Amino acid sequence: MEVRILNETKKSIKFEVKGVDHTFCNLLKDELWNVSGVTAAGYRIEHPQTGIPTFIVETDGKVSPKDALKKAAAAMNKHLDEFKKKALAELK
Repeated sequence: MEVRILNETKKSIKFEVKGVDHTFCNLLKDELWNVSGVTAAGYRIEHPQTGIPTFIVETDGKVSPKDALKKAAAAMNKHLDEFKKKALAELK
């Protein structure tokens, strides 16, 4: 996975994430919407087989777009850790 920032302002960020698909993108988008101060979060993939997902995140200025992204990534990590723990316990 590779993240590349394309454009950044005080209230918005546009970035690409290479090596991921809709599954990851939807999870990240949903977690971004859960961050307080995020006013818009979405992505698009130009071509379904060769396109690189491009995200746009906008905030109200109370939280920086980078901090919103960090919070969303931390939440994703927490959810995945919980799933891993429960799945491993069930699959013994």
